[in-house]
Amino acid sequence: MTDSVLDIPVKRIDGSETTLADYSGKVIMVVNVASKCGLTAQYESLEKLYEDKRDDGLIIAGFPANDFKGQEPGTDDEILSFCTLTYDVQFPMFSKIAVTGAERHPLYNSLIGSGVEITGDGPMRERLAKHGLETGQDGGVIWNFEKFLIGRDGKVAARFAPDVTADDPRLLSALEKELALAG
Repeated sequence: MTDSVLDIPVKRIDGSETTLADYSGKVIMVVNVASKCGLTAQYESLEKLYEDKRDDGLIIAGFPANDFKGQEPGTDDEILSFCTLTYDVQFPMFSKIAVTGAERHPLYNSLIGSGVEITGDGPMRERLAKHGLETGQDGGVIWNFEKFLIGRDGKVAARFAPDVTADDPRLLSALEKELALAG
């Protein structure tokens, strides 16, 4: 059993093994991303936030997932190419994982298991339900681009619904609070 979400093995998008402990002492925003989603344009605001705050200690960690309506069908190479060429993504990208169901990656088991409530929950879930999509039951991930904020202490500090964007005052407030804390 790992002591911290930071110790859970993950793979970089190039296939190399690592953990988020590489970013110990930083504030990490874990985001499940997809390239064929209505929210894909969030890559742009995530990259801007990363560029604005990385010198203050922010890391954005993108985890592609194909869990919602097949919206991330590509290989890791295709995903990296898309992110780089379309949005000039500079923040770390990781290998495609599952964020729902029986195959859910241990990282997401730990993030969800933290019990941190979702800021902004409701509007996105309601829009999905109108299309017959019931997601995020039992605290699970609602959709692509859900965000988990891990503080400098390695603990989940905040969680944001997929439609809470990188420039949302609620997210920025939580981020500034975590960045202000010593590592």
